[in-house]
Amino acid sequence: MSETSEMNVYKKLQLARVLLQNTKLSKSGKNKFAGYEYFELPDFLPAIQNICEDVGLCGVFHCDQTMAYLTIFNTESKNELINFSAPMSSAALKGCHEVQNLGAVISYLRRYLWVNAFEIVEHDALDATTGSVEPVKKPVTAVTPKTSGGASIGAPGKTNGDWSIKLTMKPDANPNDWFEALWKGATTLLEFSQSDADVMAIFKKNKELFDEAKGRDAEWFKSLMEKFTETKNKFKEVA
Repeated sequence: MSETSEMNVYKKLQLARVLLQNTKLSKSGKNKFAGYEYFELPDFLPAIQNICEDVGLCGVFHCDQTMAYLTIFNTESKNELINFSAPMSSAALKGCHEVQNLGAVISYLRRYLWVNAFEIVEHDALDATTGSVEPVKKPVTAVTPKTSGGASIGAPGKTNGDWSIKLTMKPDANPNDWFEALWKGATTLLEFSQSDADVMAIFKKNKELFDEAKGRDAEWFKSLMEKFTETKNKFKEVA
């Protein structure tokens, strides 16, 4: 009889979390703009599977049209399980068909649920973007029009020149239009930026919108961060 055979599913999961915590893992995901690394699914899932095998757990992922689930089973007591869940979302990756978009959503939700179930500590993106740099407050003479596609922006030269993006639509109503409007709003603000401090100010001011976009489409978010990095690097080259 194994040492874990008398443990219930909660005790086993807690043991598995501690064992994973004591395992050296490497982060392969990189956010070049904010300058931090994060765990991709292949970075931790093989280690989790080995630990689950040792302690007598089995994780099963499944989803329907509205929710995604990760169920952790006690393999030595078939009636013991723990459910973790997250709402289903959507993706609109450029050049991809519906099945590819679905695959992107499933991959992201699998990662999210495993991270949640095993209490994997991720880097807080906020730490990397809320340093001591303050937004540039000097006046700029540019005249800022409203961007097309349902977004208005607050760039210097307007009364609400605070680098904010205001969307007039909800992401669930029409995801493609929402992503397009957010993209146009962000890239237009980047065109008005005059320093890397401005670029950081744009990111921090609209972080809630960007986080929403990241949760819905990680690849789209990655492309947007590349635009931020590209703009920021231009100022470094001038300096």
